[in-house]
Amino acid sequence: MARIAALRAATDRGGRLDSAAPPPASAVAGRRPVTFEVVGPPPADGTTRARHGRLHTPHGVVETPAFMPVGTNATVKALDPDDLREVGAQIILANTYHLYLRPGAERIERLGGLHAFMAWQGPILTDSGGFQVVSLGDLREIDDDGVTFRSHLDGSTQRFTPERSIAVQEALGPDIAVAFDQPVPPHSATRAEVIAATERTHRWAERSLAAHGRADQGLFGIIQGGLEADLRATSARFIAALPFDGLCIGGLAGDETPAERVTVLDRLVELLEADPRPRYLMGLGSPLDMLEAVDRGIDLFDSVLPARVARNGTLWVPEGRLNLRNARYLDDPAPVQADCRCRLCRTFSRAYLAHLFRADELLAYRLATCHNLTFTLDFMARVRHAIDAGTFPETRREILSRAARDHPSQRRSSDTQAGAKGG
Repeated sequence: MARIAALRAATDRGGRLDSAAPPPASAVAGRRPVTFEVVGPPPADGTTRARHGRLHTPHGVVETPAFMPVGTNATVKALDPDDLREVGAQIILANTYHLYLRPGAERIERLGGLHAFMAWQGPILTDSGGFQVVSLGDLREIDDDGVTFRSHLDGSTQRFTPERSIAVQEALGPDIAVAFDQPVPPHSATRAEVIAATERTHRWAERSLAAHGRADQGLFGIIQGGLEADLRATSARFIAALPFDGLCIGGLAGDETPAERVTVLDRLVELLEADPRPRYLMGLGSPLDMLEAVDRGIDLFDSVLPARVARNGTLWVPEGRLNLRNARYLDDPAPVQADCRCRLCRTFSRAYLAHLFRADELLAYRLATCHNLTFTLDFMARVRHAIDAGTFPETRREILSRAARDHPSQRRSSDTQAGAKGG
């Protein structure tokens, strides 16, 4: 708490924090609170880069490839921790920006940290708040030291720097914190803007490492560079040369096409092939897109997408998706998905859920979210099983063929990240 107060005082006075200080020894050497091992490597024949890994954290082991449900405000909307365990969540993501503004990192720290505050004893990762701050548009100003922004809650002026982001994340107490960065949307940013943001991200990565001193918390760095092959390669080499515990791939899952995304991933993973750390593609959550990213060697994902579309009445099934707000389901006695283990499909019919949505009953949000997250997490479990069995290339072809055959309009699903207003 004292560190956050000191950082707030320094930046509120307009002072520039020292960005040249060397990283503390705990950030460079010594025991690692977060480690990663590959237990199922890609096949030697090069048919896929998909791999099965284990991410070891202070609060448990995460089998990868893994999807992280997003608990923006220290809750996955409409679900409690028992629901999260039932759907199969191994690790969840909480948002630094939102928790900094409300209820405040100092308050959460006083109450025992995020795990105690939200009664979730599994692993937690917090993002840096960079995406949310940058997404504020006209409400923020970026300079080399950090970002000044107006809160979307009350309009108050706030300031985030790498040092403050790290201090907030240390107070929150997740297993894994993330370095502060400046993402830019690939298509709506010029090359000059991408270069400036990438170089700033590199400087902020060094400052994030220097500021990070919590011995029981890992720290991931973020690779930027837009869709430019040379900029992505430069960023990958720079971030990979720093002593982070994992490597995030930022600036995707935005306005790029799936083809552009996989082109970037192919080049990045080729450069990182010998690196032993986990690879985390930020903001991606549609199953087919995750399948293609796993094929390229990605280990971790997060997105608000499964829960957000569920609250709008869209349920994911192997054949595509069902919109339970359509009148056709009002008399349908079948479960949403016959072979699904979730509490919705075990107990209730499509007709009942369609009724709940029309009546604006809160139970609709809980049941629909439980289903979509169960679908997503079971999908990832199937992917891990296929990797272990040596059948991932065949499983991938089967899934893509079925998607194209049964629902060609939904072969790809546009993804979204949680901005300043949350997910």
